[in-house]
Amino acid sequence: RAYRSEYDFKASVVFPANLYGPGDNLDPETSHVVPAIISKLLYAVREGLTEVTLWGDGTPTRDLLYVEDAAAGIVAAAERYEDIEPMNLGTGVETGVSEVAGLIAQLCGYRGKIVYDGTKPNGQPRRVLDTAKAARVINWRAETSLRDGLARTIEWVDANLAARR
Repeated sequence: RAYRSEYDFKASVVFPANLYGPGDNLDPETSHVVPAIISKLLYAVREGLTEVTLWGDGTPTRDLLYVEDAAAGIVAAAERYEDIEPMNLGTGVETGVSEVAGLIAQLCGYRGKIVYDGTKPNGQPRRVLDTAKAARVINWRAETSLRDGLARTIEWVDANLAARR
C-alpha cells in the first residue's frame, strides 16, 4: 500500500489455495497432503502393500488448486487487476482429505486399506476460499477438475519417484 501511494507502484496480491501438481515437494517429511498421499499409495501399489497409514484423522478439508490453474490466475491478476485489496485464487470447493485419499487410491489402482494415524497432526481443520471476486473482476476460474489434476500429478510423481530409484 505504501509503495502504491508513494511511487504509484501497481501490484496485485493474490492468495492461492492449496496448490498441487507437477514440480511439488516429494519429501515424505515435509511434503503437503496431495504429494504425500500419492507417494505413499504409489509405493504401496509397487510393493503390494495391503495397508497404508496417512497422517491425521482424515477429516480436514482443503481447497485444492492445480498449479497450472494457479499460474493462469496469477497471470490474469497481473494483467487485469490493480486493486489494493487481495484476491483469492482457488476452486471454491471444500474437499475432505479422506475423499482426496480415496480418489488418489482409485487413480493409482490401490485397493488396500487406508488407515489414519491420529497421533500425527491434522493441520488446519478447514480451508476453502471464496473465489467470487476472481471470477467477477478478472474473469478467472479454476478449469482443472480434481480428478484430472490428480491424474496428471500422479503421472508426474510416479515418473519422478521412478527416476530416484
